Amino acid sequence: MPSAMTAQYGDEQRVADTGGRVLAGNAVERLPSGGVNGVPAERVSGPARRLRERLAEHRRVFVDAGAVAVAAFDVWFWFAPDAKSYNYALSVVAVLALAFRRRFPFLVVLLTVPGFLAGMAQLAAMIALGTLARQRLLAAQTYVAAALVWFSRFFPWPPGEFFERPWTTHVHDAIYGCIVAGMPVAIGLLAHAREELSARIAELAASRERERLLHAHAVRADERARLAREMHDVVSHQVSLIAMQAGALRVAVADPDAQRVANTIRALSTRTLDELRQLVSVLRTTGGDDSPQPRVEELPQLVAGAGVPASLTVRGPVDDLPAPISGAVYRTVQEALTNVRKHAGGAPTTVHVQVEADELRVEIRNDAPAGPRECSSLPSGGHGLVGLRERAALLNGTFTAGPSEDGGFRVAVVFPLACSLNRSGVAAGPGAAGEAGAAGGARAVREGCER
Repeated sequence: MPSAMTAQYGDEQRVADTGGRVLAGNAVERLPSGGVNGVPAERVSGPARRLRERLAEHRRVFVDAGAVAVAAFDVWFWFAPDAKSYNYALSVVAVLALAFRRRFPFLVVLLTVPGFLAGMAQLAAMIALGTLARQRLLAAQTYVAAALVWFSRFFPWPPGEFFERPWTTHVHDAIYGCIVAGMPVAIGLLAHAREELSARIAELAASRERERLLHAHAVRADERARLAREMHDVVSHQVSLIAMQAGALRVAVADPDAQRVANTIRALSTRTLDELRQLVSVLRTTGGDDSPQPRVEELPQLVAGAGVPASLTVRGPVDDLPAPISGAVYRTVQEALTNVRKHAGGAPTTVHVQVEADELRVEIRNDAPAGPRECSSLPSGGHGLVGLRERAALLNGTFTAGPSEDGGFRVAVVFPLACSLNRSGVAAGPGAAGEAGAAGGARAVREGCER
């Protein structure tokens, strides 16, 4: 199962893909194997997406230009050398009027009818009628426009030819006029129905997405409540017993060394209880980011109470670091010191934190253990270094860890600051609370980098 840190640092970057689900933000998110929040893992590239958006913005302009071009080609195709000048004038007016068919559909039909009746602009009148039917449906204006287009096809120009034609030709012209007037109306109604269907489908998809988010929020709230109960009932109880036993041991023994160890155990237990109480309170809230996040300024207290001989060196300004960066530094040092205490027998350790103009460097190096590992029997999940690597990757940093030349161990992490010093100040809870509740802070850092 992925680390809870993916919830802290947002949803845009993952370093592990297990195909599972992770509770983060206000929804249950799927890892990259299935997309995040229903978005496919294969995304459209930036240039292609921008090109598609630009084409969508100018789609109407392209369609209108194409309609005018088709109507102009129709006039040119039916060019008659013996036509009068007014025939060409009416046809040109009908073609040019199509540029305003979306804004004044009925007026454009009225302007194209003379060009169809006494000119050669049949397609212009049909296109204008289809646009009117698409916008007004079967309104009175649509019926009037359809009748005018039918009459323009049925009645020939000049009028003298009408009386010279046989009745069979009139019947044929009437039927063909119904086709010429009915086809644009049918296409316009079909296009309108398609738009309505697309809008309904989009509305249904949005409604289902809202329902999914509400359901995911409810699942997330139940999971947080369950975790809070478990931590309060089990972990807090055990840590309280440790603190009480340490206090009793401090009073019962007379050895100064034993009293010092008992004081250290009691202090660490009390600090752990405080963090657990804050974590439980955070898990019981909705936002998950109400508690303050440990910062670099608290490293001296952490190093002093680490239980190992350690020295700390901090160079550069650390007061105005972004909360995600500062919290990640604190947790990195905390995890490294814990590993030294568990796996290196409390070997001497040096902690270096250096803030430069464009990056922050952290290095924790311990010497080779001189004696047996006193805490080798302590349980370990084996996820410490993996979690540190995830922290660094989710903040666009780099993480390295491995044995040093002198037989010790070295942990180093570098966080970029050139695009991160936006002083966002978004805080997350301490401990696991910080890992589950500061997604907005790191997301703001990444958005600042992208800008």
